[in-house]
Amino acid sequence: MSWLTEFVRPKIQKLVRRPDVPENLWHKCKSCEQMIFHRDLAKNNHVCQHCGHHMRISAKDRLELLFDGGQYQTIELPNVPVDPLKFRDQKKYTDRLKAAQAKATFKDALAVAHGEVGGHPTVIAVFDFSFMGGSMGIAVGEGIVAAAELATVQDAALIIVPASGGARMQEGILSLMQMARTTAAIEKVKEKGLPYFVLLTDPTTGGVSASFAMLGDIQVAEPGAQIGFAGRRVIESTIREKLPDDFQTAEYLLEHGMVDMVVPRNELNATFGRLIDMIRRTKPGASIVPIKDAKAKTSKSKTSNADK
Repeated sequence: MSWLTEFVRPKIQKLVRRPDVPENLWHKCKSCEQMIFHRDLAKNNHVCQHCGHHMRISAKDRLELLFDGGQYQTIELPNVPVDPLKFRDQKKYTDRLKAAQAKATFKDALAVAHGEVGGHPTVIAVFDFSFMGGSMGIAVGEGIVAAAELATVQDAALIIVPASGGARMQEGILSLMQMARTTAAIEKVKEKGLPYFVLLTDPTTGGVSASFAMLGDIQVAEPGAQIGFAGRRVIESTIREKLPDDFQTAEYLLEHGMVDMVVPRNELNATFGRLIDMIRRTKPGASIVPIKDAKAKTSKSKTSNADK
């Protein structure tokens, strides 16, 4: 009997079994519920080709999208204390970190890289929402400070791309302190006269939106991104009123003056390139015609027209 089960049955099953098909070949859009082939989705930078819904992407994909030609160099972020409060809920905080790091590309919820955007030196700090909801702890705070310092050293523009649920609860007050630290770091970038932009993605909430995420010289957002501080249900239960359906979306904030631009994902590199160029351009983009010469040319043209 063991000979049949161990040798004969596996060979028969191998002959008749259908080949395994990966489960992630098709993705369902959360907005229109259309099925999209994974190659088509990747080719369109994870934007639904049917309804234009912008899906969440990884920090690595975001960096490749924003930098010219997808070329950049990441930096090593400072080491920080692990589990300074010895926090434990259903799991130890250290165990949660290990599980998140095993699945992630980077050590924490932030990656910092430098390269060029529109031909200009640029430093970009990108959140990874898949790492504990992109929550901001000590490591993220140190990363943003490092990004600001790198921008000042390289005389480069700074772009931060938040995608976060807010402060990391497992680090308590130490996490909330990062709001003040990151704000102070951004102020140093502005004191040097360097451009600072924020690309608000889905979601940008909590302590992140209450600090550096709303301090950009120009606030850019992706279509449909959820942006706010407290959640919708919390606000409705507090004010006891029904909020608009598009409340806390990028389009709603644009209409009410909290966001300057809503830019589709495929146009972000070109848009940031133009913005940096306009701010950092030291010379005019075209030749300047002196006022006297311009007046002389105008008078000559009028005279010639009168003769005709």
